Amino acid sequence: MGTKLSEYLTVRQAADLLGICSETLRRWDRSGKLKSTRHPINGYRLYQSDELTCFLNSIKGGNI
Repeated sequence: MGTKLSEYLTVRQAADLLGICSETLRRWDRSGKLKSTRHPINGYRLYQSDELTCFLNSIKGGNI
């Protein structure tokens, strides 16, 4: 992880931002639609806020 942990969102935070449930986000991660980073200590999924914003914009623009 080359950036600060504060620039990442947890699964719940990312799901809230995208307006989806946490399980949908995990499914998208497994299918490769979104890419998560793993927390270096606990292994939890983390999502970079900039990437989520771009993804959200592409959904709104009909590019997904």
